[in-house]
Amino acid sequence: MSGFDRESAETFLRENFAAWVLDLDLSVEAMGSDSATLRMAFSDRLCREGGVVSGQALMALADTAMVLAVMASQGGPRPLTTMDQSCHFLKPLSGADCLAEAQVVRAGRTAAFGRVDLKNADDGKPVAIAQCAFALL
Repeated sequence: MSGFDRESAETFLRENFAAWVLDLDLSVEAMGSDSATLRMAFSDRLCREGGVVSGQALMALADTAMVLAVMASQGGPRPLTTMDQSCHFLKPLSGADCLAEAQVVRAGRTAAFGRVDLKNADDGKPVAIAQCAFALL
């Protein structure tokens, strides 16, 4: 386990992310040496018409989870920025929290790559899959 544990990740999230990201009501469920699991609480505010959680909220959740996973792989916070993110939306999410399970696939000196599985927290079924790339500054 890296020095970037669940408590460190929660503190970093609260103190360093933009106010609109904090409005997603994210919590750190688990941290590994190169992984992070975040929960986004369900809210009608995140939904588009019809009660389905918006893709924008899911993409922000995936990006945030991957940032923390990359930091875990680096042993703690360091400057980085998103270079690329693509997402495949598999199934609508409504009425349930979302879990984002981020895993670093490869981290080098200047870049890190990962995958985020977004799941319905109630039944564990996949909602979306995101692939991310980050520049390590």
